Amino acid sequence: MATVLSLLAFLLAFAQTGPNPNPAIDLTRPATDVLASAIAATLKNAPPTSVSDQAIRVVDMGGYNVGIYVVNRPKTTVQGAILHDNRISEIYYMLEGAGTLVTGGKLVDPERAPADSRVVTEINGPSIFGSRIEGGTSRRIAKGDVVLIPGGTPHWWSEMEADIAYLVVRPDPDDLLKNK
Repeated sequence: MATVLSLLAFLLAFAQTGPNPNPAIDLTRPATDVLASAIAATLKNAPPTSVSDQAIRVVDMGGYNVGIYVVNRPKTTVQGAILHDNRISEIYYMLEGAGTLVTGGKLVDPERAPADSRVVTEINGPSIFGSRIEGGTSRRIAKGDVVLIPGGTPHWWSEMEADIAYLVVRPDPDDLLKNK
């Protein structure tokens, strides 16, 4: 868990380095903590038999939002592919389990998520689902690994060795995610 907190501290510090491009933004305000206990509680309360993507915090970083989420994916669930067609990127930090993540390539059977769906309004913004990905790059991801997925990149868990859980950091330059 110390690695998770170190990663978050780095990301937040990196976002605020250099001269302040907008003097109207107060960069001296307090930081936001996401404690290991909050991550563990979110995982503990996730439904055991379905995919769960729960926001812990969405914070105004001074001109853009950053969301911190915990995703739980039981091995027995059907894994579809997704592409977020906005500039929300995702940074995955694997907390538990291992699986094969495919990024890039082409969505098969693409279908736009309804504009009023929870995925669009609370989690990722406008997105397109698919049944899987053709092509792309496959890699095994396990506990402790980090993956950066740029906005607009199809991604899909093609295989899971066990139940997986991961922390997701979602920078949101278009202010689509709701502050929590």
